[in-house]
Amino acid sequence: MRVLLLASAFNSLTQRVFAELRDRGHHLTVHLACGDESLREALRRDAPDLVLAPMLKAVIPEDVWSRHPCLVVHPGPPGDRGPSSLDWAIHEGAEHWGVTVLQADGRMDGGDIWATADFPVPPVGKSDLYRNEASDAAVRAVLLAVRRFASGTYRPRPQHGPALDAPDHVRPYFDQGLRTIDWAADPTEVVLRKLRAADSQPGVLDDLLGGEWYLHGGHPEDELRGRPGEPLATRTGALCRATADGAVWIPELRPRRRPGGPETFKLPAVLALGDRLPELPEVPAPLELPEHRRTWAEIGYREQGPVGLLRFSFPGGAMSTGQCRRLLMAYRFALSRPTSVLVLGGGRDFFSNGIHLNVIEAAVDAAEESWANITAMDDLVEAVLTTTDRLVLAALGGNASAGGVALALAADEVWCRDGAVLNPHYRLMGLYGSEYWTYTLPRRVGAATAERLTRSALPLTAAGAQRLGLVDRVIEASPEEFGREAARLAGRLAAGPVSGSLIAAKKAARERDEASRPLAEYRERELALMHRNFFGPEEPYHALRSAFVRKRPRPGTPAHLDPLVLDPRLPDLPEPDRRV
Repeated sequence: MRVLLLASAFNSLTQRVFAELRDRGHHLTVHLACGDESLREALRRDAPDLVLAPMLKAVIPEDVWSRHPCLVVHPGPPGDRGPSSLDWAIHEGAEHWGVTVLQADGRMDGGDIWATADFPVPPVGKSDLYRNEASDAAVRAVLLAVRRFASGTYRPRPQHGPALDAPDHVRPYFDQGLRTIDWAADPTEVVLRKLRAADSQPGVLDDLLGGEWYLHGGHPEDELRGRPGEPLATRTGALCRATADGAVWIPELRPRRRPGGPETFKLPAVLALGDRLPELPEVPAPLELPEHRRTWAEIGYREQGPVGLLRFSFPGGAMSTGQCRRLLMAYRFALSRPTSVLVLGGGRDFFSNGIHLNVIEAAVDAAEESWANITAMDDLVEAVLTTTDRLVLAALGGNASAGGVALALAADEVWCRDGAVLNPHYRLMGLYGSEYWTYTLPRRVGAATAERLTRSALPLTAAGAQRLGLVDRVIEASPEEFGREAARLAGRLAAGPVSGSLIAAKKAARERDEASRPLAEYRERELALMHRNFFGPEEPYHALRSAFVRKRPRPGTPAHLDPLVLDPRLPDLPEPDRRV
């Protein structure tokens, strides 16, 4: 079937719906909403059987929805209407929520229902919930709606009238007046709900140390205490603030944009505050936290018999120079332990998206910081690649892209949750890429497929990546259960009769590969091209990065989303190295 995906952005849900439908053989085109006339032109050009809107902030014009079947994905259950559905669900402490696929008509979110799906609401941030539980439910509902539409026999049920199970509930936009934190009165759980309902966007506007800031992210702290609202401590870039009955960790801040001033962007809280921050204790979290602790830590390690579990969770999946170095230190600690299998990852959200573009953007010298960051990423990946005394498993509970995919490919096996989306390319940021991808990607999928993946710059489902050989195992599990299931399967592998032979085989393979072409050669060539990207005066990387971190929309639909066209505005890749 010919499907036109209409979206306000090619965000995580749009990418997943795109990849899931493509896996099922549908012919897809993508149109990013940028005006009614351009939409009409896209419809005339593509003549789709169905218009599907996974994430749309604009209103579909009447002459479009009256002539073309248009299905809209709404992140709320039947009867729920309005632009802030997930915000309200988290704010009100809902334990379950839903996704509705409805037909566009003259009522916002009020059209006939084609499919619905429910999902649990764990105590996580809105963006995490959106990428995981809500995304899983949205895909189930979309696939059912598309099947029903393709059958030609299904009739959607009205959202109004006696057959409706839930009342028609139009919720207003969830503005900052509803998000305001009363530090003197709000208990920790209320503060956390407010922070989680705004963790990625738009943040919670607050007064802090003489400035106005948007607070992004929130995690409980069970030991530190102080005067409500008072900054108490720092930890690897995050800030701890006292609440009425406890404390919370806030990983990131964004300054409020001044009238007429430049766009602002999120940064680690300590970096954002700079000289405003008073002298506070840096309170490190133990790498091996006791099970009962409620606190925030980017990196943690524990063991289950012969299995080491090295988990990490960086906001937005971005890894700064410092975060890469801390993870490398933790990895080296894990290697000192008497285990035979090491699981890298296993968290419920992003695995990794590579270098930290926001921290780079804020640096005095962005090119130098880019170089330091990619070098630190390379050091980490090299450590994984050269581990020969145990099996290393990359466990991707959430999405990964660019250098994050390369980090996973350095492991002996890549295990993905079935809802993860992979973007194994760097091209959209004007980068050639490093992290030894010219060794690990062709090693898995062959040179021709590696070239196609990096040039096309399109997302892959976990199942699609497995068919290509990029992923070894797809684990069907909820986001909450993925880590436990990966650890259980790793334990079975460690206890099995083949683990010793697998370790011996990987050591022999690494020695053969090193004799054929040293890892240092791959690194040298990749970094030579990245140096040109970072320091070349005509390179597009800095402009693309600046637009990305400030969330400036690109005009129109990027041409790379048409599989038959490569965007001429993007840099061409050097010829692939045929010696791989």
